[in-house]
Amino acid sequence: MTGVSRGAFDPAAVLPAELLERFRERAPIHDRDNTFPHDDLAELREAGYLAILVPSELGGAGWGLAEASVLQQRLAQAAPATALAVNMHLVWTGVAKVLSDRGDDSLRFVQEGAAAGEVFAFGISEAGNDLVLFGSGTDAVPTADGGYRFTGTKIFTSLAPVWTQLGLHGLDTTSADAPKMVYAFVPRSEEADGRVVTRDDWDTLGMRGTQSRTTELHGATAPADRIVRRIDPGPNPDPLVFGIFSVFEILLASVYTGIARRALDLAVEVAGRRTSKKTGKAYSQDPDIRWRVADMALAYDALPPQLEGLARDVDAGADHGARWFSLLAGLKHRAVVSAKSIVDDAVLVAGGSSYFAASELSRLYRDVLAGLFHPSDPESAHSTVASAWLGPLEA
Repeated sequence: MTGVSRGAFDPAAVLPAELLERFRERAPIHDRDNTFPHDDLAELREAGYLAILVPSELGGAGWGLAEASVLQQRLAQAAPATALAVNMHLVWTGVAKVLSDRGDDSLRFVQEGAAAGEVFAFGISEAGNDLVLFGSGTDAVPTADGGYRFTGTKIFTSLAPVWTQLGLHGLDTTSADAPKMVYAFVPRSEEADGRVVTRDDWDTLGMRGTQSRTTELHGATAPADRIVRRIDPGPNPDPLVFGIFSVFEILLASVYTGIARRALDLAVEVAGRRTSKKTGKAYSQDPDIRWRVADMALAYDALPPQLEGLARDVDAGADHGARWFSLLAGLKHRAVVSAKSIVDDAVLVAGGSSYFAASELSRLYRDVLAGLFHPSDPESAHSTVASAWLGPLEA
């Protein structure tokens, strides 16, 4: 691993144009063939990208969430599915940073593992579980040596073909102090005995390269030294819960902001290239096209500053109190809704050519839809923000 070095932050040095162009060339192939971008991951690992949020003293770049957000925006402009897949690894390294910045080294093994090239997957999502972090349909049963066995089904497990450690949660209902939410990490070695089964079931409309397959847990064991938390279910002030929610929302918003930027750039490019038969002028001179592109730019320009502001607040340990969750949910919601609108408009600017499967805009149109399904979904975001401004619903 060559690694990235701490110092003046230069996104173009971390993700140079020639590297991103290779990713961009591969992206339609992975989309068409429904395959994982192994070559992209190998180049990112070699560049030290998996450790951008790991402290420099542990072998990482030592950057913060604000820098990671910028990099994920840049990566998503070239290969959205690659960016979304690696996002789930960066979530765990970001949570480790949030905790260590606050004096909690319980995820130091994640930082050390990422610096050594390990890949951490995010095993939280479950079908029908709208409690997300506050509850789980996965059973967590303690073992005699302090570990836990997990039985249940996780969905949307990005990085499914390549992860080495699966960060997950389950509900302990058997211990004397039950119920408790248990957060832990299960090693890939559990696959050998069938305690972890990865279904080959990722055949989706978009974001196909993430290969976010379903993961079955049949008594998969997390050893005692990989049990990160045992906390009460429901809303919880534990820093781990805040860390997961804050990093997840900011990095997700970053990926979809990157998609929005790429769609805007493509719209500008095609407007300058297409010529009107009616006027003989480039479409960039058409008042309607100019208005549409301006509308796209107005929406896009609002996103990066919001991302930077909240990311730097997380990095600095700012105190937004009870407003944190509404601010983060709102950021993610605005990013994905704006990105979808921008891609819609880019398709209109480009015209009928964007309807062909080979068009990059056609792929972005499908990829951007995935943003609506990630937590916080539109219903959850509106509920969270309404409670922040109007108070909770009356019983």
